[in-house]
Amino acid sequence: MGPRERREREREEIRTRILDAARELFATEGVESVTMRRIAERIEYSPTAIYFHFRDKEALLAELCDCDFRSFAHGFTVIAQIPDPVVRLRAAGKAYVEFGLKNPSHYRVMFMTPKPPHEQDMSGKGNPEEDAYAFLRNVLVDLQASGRMRDELTDIDLVSQSIWSMIHGVISLEIAKCNDQWVDWRTIEARTDLVVEMIERGLLK
Repeated sequence: MGPRERREREREEIRTRILDAARELFATEGVESVTMRRIAERIEYSPTAIYFHFRDKEALLAELCDCDFRSFAHGFTVIAQIPDPVVRLRAAGKAYVEFGLKNPSHYRVMFMTPKPPHEQDMSGKGNPEEDAYAFLRNVLVDLQASGRMRDELTDIDLVSQSIWSMIHGVISLEIAKCNDQWVDWRTIEARTDLVVEMIERGLLK
């Protein structure tokens, strides 16, 4: 590896450290309260070094969201090959929960943390390989085309958003409940399986 390649690798490593630190801070302290100086302190760098990689917090947040959402969507690549839309939907629901539980900081920032308006890269919108919502919507379009979906469920976006809300509820409760002892919680696996089953029963004729 030559000097140029080494410098580029080091630059990417620092950039990754910045994004990881920002994600954790945004998830625990909120986007509005975290400053670039705070992120720099977390990784023991000067604020100047942070600004070398990102012009401001908005740019950092935009790249963080774009990166995490695309990584999330790419995780459905194998599932997309499942021919039966019912089986595909079931697998996607469980994969969604698995992602949230394995990556709670990612999930908090992506779906549970209020964010100020920021410029987004919309180039992947509608592409199921980059857009998880488009992936879910396509599964439901295929299910509808197969003739197995209930006839009254004609608004695919409404159905997609309702399913997303139900699965999100499973993950967000698991992440947020921490040591809550007010509820005799059943296992996350049992809750996930039942919610997925209820979604299927609600969709199918």
